[in-house]
Amino acid sequence: MRAVNLLPRQTVQQSRAGGPSPVVLVAAIGGATVLLALVGGFLLANRSVDRQRQDLSSAQALLAATPAHHISAKTNAFRTAVLTQREQRSLALASAIGKRVAWDRILRRFALVLPDDVWLTSLQGNTPLDPAAPTAAATSTSALPPAPTALTIEGYTYSQASVARLLERLEVLPDLKNVQLQDSHAAPLGGQTVFNFTIVSDIRKGRGAS
Repeated sequence: MRAVNLLPRQTVQQSRAGGPSPVVLVAAIGGATVLLALVGGFLLANRSVDRQRQDLSSAQALLAATPAHHISAKTNAFRTAVLTQREQRSLALASAIGKRVAWDRILRRFALVLPDDVWLTSLQGNTPLDPAAPTAAATSTSALPPAPTALTIEGYTYSQASVARLLERLEVLPDLKNVQLQDSHAAPLGGQTVFNFTIVSDIRKGRGAS
């Protein structure tokens, strides 16, 4: 039996002519959409860059028009005075620390050199006066340290040789200077004769006592 084409003749001719397929049409439309999106994004980015450049130019112009901040003479003088007072206080504190007397160190070293045959009855210590401070003129030509003496030691021992040995040991102490025997005499004590002595000394201040 022979096949018969029932479609209209015009439809058959269009199909045979090979018209654009739907896939091609969809791809073309999609490509055009992506291209439009890229162009729109480029325009928006370009506009944002131009706006930022304008803001930067405006900020630079405002900074150039702003007058420089100057410190007044009164404020500057006040700052200078504060810094000067702070420096003076620091120097005074450093000077006071350098002139202090470490009595604990002096007594510890004194105990180490004290002979076994010597016992003390009195040990008086005074803070030395500042040599720069004005003092009254000495009325005595004695070589002993001027009053008040920084350190006065009184005690007993059995012989003058023991007194001399104590003086020799005190002279090697770095904290003491001008160690001198003020008095030494025989005295009865407990049924025997001993020697009562008095030794005076100055205190060495500052780094020389370390």
